[in-house]
Amino acid sequence: MTGQRPVVIGHRGACGYRPEHTLASYELAARLGADFLEPDLVATADGVLVARHEPELGTTTDIASRPEFANYARAIVTNAAALAQGLAGEGFRLVSGGTDNHLMLVDVFSKGITGKVAEAALGKAGITVNKNAIPFDKNPPMVASGIRVGTPAVTTRGMREREMETIADLITRALKTPDDDRALEMIRAEVETLCRTFPLYPE
Repeated sequence: MTGQRPVVIGHRGACGYRPEHTLASYELAARLGADFLEPDLVATADGVLVARHEPELGTTTDIASRPEFANYARAIVTNAAALAQGLAGEGFRLVSGGTDNHLMLVDVFSKGITGKVAEAALGKAGITVNKNAIPFDKNPPMVASGIRVGTPAVTTRGMREREMETIADLITRALKTPDDDRALEMIRAEVETLCRTFPLYPE
């Protein structure tokens, strides 16, 4: 499961900047009926979709003006609020006290681990986040005391507030045992089961 920054469909920043951005952005565009996908996408060796050319701005603005896109954007923010509430309920401190957009900054150092350790542990558990410095951070930036978590990609897959509760629980459990590879592998199996319930490309 991944989810970092949102991107405008068709913007150059979505075209290969990060694999999770690319997949989520173009999957949404496909669901909304964008017609620029076929000629402009190529698959890299590891299966990541990358755009060869920037699509026309008219296509981008057309997608963004549709009711479906507005619903999608609202769902991202609603999911972020639900995930933030779930993590706060597990005892994590959220920088700024919560979120009113697509992402949240979580202080993990208050739980005794660094952002770097949390990023690695969650990666083993199949959950992609980024280590991130927090205000007045006592750790250097490449170690950091926080993680940045976003909801665009999971929202694109169709997950909603109930799944955010599950994801908060998975994150919490993984960070309780960041050095236990067996426990992280078991959590990864749960993550994979959840993702299969919400496939990127439904039949």
